[in-house]
Amino acid sequence: MSGVRAFLRKLFTLPIRWLISVKSVPTNIESELGIDKKKPLLYLIQTESITDLVALQLSAAGLGLPNPISPIGFLGEEHKRCYYINRPQSLFSRKVKKTSIEDVFTKMFLLHRENPELDLQVVPVSISWGRSAGKESSGFAQLLADRASPSWLRKLFILLFLGRDNIVSYSKAVSTKQMAQLHGSNQKISQKLVRVARTHFQRKRQAMSGPTLLERSTLYNSLLGADSIQLAMQEEVRQKNISPDEAKKKALAYIDEVAADYREGLIRIGDRVLGRIWNKIYNGIHVGHAHRVRELAQNGHEIIYVPCHRSHMDYLLLTYVIYHEGLVTPHIAAGINLNFWPVGKIFRRCGAFFLRRSFAGNKLYTAVFREYLELLFNKGYSVKYYPEGGRSRTGRLLPPKTGMLAMTLQAALKGINRPVSIVPVYLGYEHVMEVKSYQKELKGKSKKKESPTQVFSAIRKLKNYGQGFVNFGEPLLINQFLDENVKEWRDVNVDDPDKKPTWLTPAVNKLADTIMTRINRAAALNGTALVALCLLSSKTQIMSESELTRAISDYLELLKNAPFSGDFTMPDEDAIELVQTTLALKRFEQSEDEYGKLVATKPDNAVLLTYYRNNIMHVFALPSLIMAVIFSAKKKEKAAIISIVERMYPLLKREFFMHLSLEQASEYADTLISQMKAQGLLVQSGRYLAPPASSDDSFHSAWLLSRAMQETWQRYAVVLSVLEKEKSLGRTQLEKQSCVIAERLSTLYGMSSPEFYDKNVLGSFVNALRENKLLTTLDDGTLEFSEDSLAMKEVINELVWPEIVQHLEKI
Repeated sequence: MSGVRAFLRKLFTLPIRWLISVKSVPTNIESELGIDKKKPLLYLIQTESITDLVALQLSAAGLGLPNPISPIGFLGEEHKRCYYINRPQSLFSRKVKKTSIEDVFTKMFLLHRENPELDLQVVPVSISWGRSAGKESSGFAQLLADRASPSWLRKLFILLFLGRDNIVSYSKAVSTKQMAQLHGSNQKISQKLVRVARTHFQRKRQAMSGPTLLERSTLYNSLLGADSIQLAMQEEVRQKNISPDEAKKKALAYIDEVAADYREGLIRIGDRVLGRIWNKIYNGIHVGHAHRVRELAQNGHEIIYVPCHRSHMDYLLLTYVIYHEGLVTPHIAAGINLNFWPVGKIFRRCGAFFLRRSFAGNKLYTAVFREYLELLFNKGYSVKYYPEGGRSRTGRLLPPKTGMLAMTLQAALKGINRPVSIVPVYLGYEHVMEVKSYQKELKGKSKKKESPTQVFSAIRKLKNYGQGFVNFGEPLLINQFLDENVKEWRDVNVDDPDKKPTWLTPAVNKLADTIMTRINRAAALNGTALVALCLLSSKTQIMSESELTRAISDYLELLKNAPFSGDFTMPDEDAIELVQTTLALKRFEQSEDEYGKLVATKPDNAVLLTYYRNNIMHVFALPSLIMAVIFSAKKKEKAAIISIVERMYPLLKREFFMHLSLEQASEYADTLISQMKAQGLLVQSGRYLAPPASSDDSFHSAWLLSRAMQETWQRYAVVLSVLEKEKSLGRTQLEKQSCVIAERLSTLYGMSSPEFYDKNVLGSFVNALRENKLLTTLDDGTLEFSEDSLAMKEVINELVWPEIVQHLEKI
């Protein structure tokens, strides 16, 4: 750097530091990007800029990386550590000037030829200011839109207005040693490296800011000109005997009702507000596998986020996390019930687009919504919608609604310019603000309509919410999914959008099921859910703190050595710290006697805890089944245990959206048994497996685990007992009678779960029985008890408490 530039850098560094706040992405560059801090490292930045350099200095210091202005020594000489592709634009020209970077790399590759042992890491660093993608029209906002190589004057305005919204994003290092081994001259290799770097920076910038925003007039013209909307308007004119102008006004009203009005400035304000809220109510937000979405965005994919739906907080939390991962925030499909003043207008300007609960019979509205969704896809906007359709009231995943997924597939069939990837997202909380209202609704109370009063009341109560969890599941590429499941999908006629191919519905159903299993595969264990699991499995819903800590420690060790999946996450703390931080949330009753501290559910609070337990119940389903078999039989051969797992697993897979195949479940059961033996949760006695002795330290953990799924086995027993008694009856009658008996058992034996007698949950089990041919379905739809039904009932009755079995026999 010349003496003048060195002087200017020193002169401006201090005021620049005061004006900027740096966010580094990712925060763990070693594990996520494979960057080795011990090896020589060079930085590659797009534009030579003092402000960018200062931002990189601050970020590098925070991550423990070398200072970009410090020299790097290799082969006995000192070299610059930071290099640039472009120089800033001049004040009076938009032309971007190149640096001598190609010559630098050409010389560097020559050094590699002469010194084969030399290996440098070149780390591309993208530095962005603000997220404005710009609009089609010019204005002051365009001055602040971050360009590839802005002039010093434009950069001054960007720094003044957007200095607090700075992201320094690192990418995987390029090995100069490997590059030097490529075929071609040093100059050709250097040119290739620079060309790839330019493309890389362009994609990074688009991933952060998104495509150019459409003006409202352009949006109207694009949608009203679509063939499907034109046909729907003509149909409206014929059917309702209205004029074409009236049909057009109706279509415009639907567009205004549906379409988002995205404002990047409001997102930036929202980030400030939400940052304060999260710091107030959460002890931390844990994000897992975010590298997946960053890679998709960088590779130019259209990203569709499909999270589970626990709370209204989901809208804010996931958007906040995506924003802080250096990605453009998605357009969000929200229920029309949220479109009320003032929340609706705020949500709309944050990217929300609204949909009605039902499209039935309204062809014009359906056409408008479908074309709007396809427009978002084709323009490159990321989108987020909830496959469950609404918030889960029980804490378990709901059966998916397939309307949005069907529209997504149909849009893909028409042809989207970019590859489309669906990203399942698991959301988990240690406290859900609506959980009390959920329990009331499950008991029959009508749902409260959303209103400003309800919103402000909820905000006032925001405090002490523990931790939040966002895990990005394995992405699902639409084209790849269709290639694997529908061989003829490329032959579809896209000229008739209303004509659905025969394979569409089964393909959508399979897609929906795959998404739900990938959401659950990315589950996050947390302290509240684990404590709830233990207390609700206890007979009296009270435990000593030492027993509780020991049980959670045993379960964490079990899942650490026999993990549920490669995507699920576990707490970083050990069991002692986890229990302490969970109890500090004051969600549980705590007392003390001369023997130590006791932990219990608060009065009338056990039912609320089922919500958090149900978030992770699928993770413990197979361990609990294995332990239930052992405790009910006293001793059992391993082969017999695995045989029962193979018979029960298809039912569990259907109900809990579990990702393993039957063969994988059998192998996993074998792994669990081996680990349980290693921990002392199971004991080998000759050729039999048995529970540990009651005097053993592991006994209580094993006993609790055997009880964790007891309500599930009881619910299964209820349905099969009703069917055995009646021999054959319609599905509606079966579900109704099962609900009555399940509710009676809940009253008699103190079941804590409202879903124990929930019609939807019982109906899911009936579907699982039918799909697995455990019931005979007659031509008129009547369900008939069979020998297979009887065999399954006998297996289940072995797992159910004897008093429940006896009561069902008497009924």
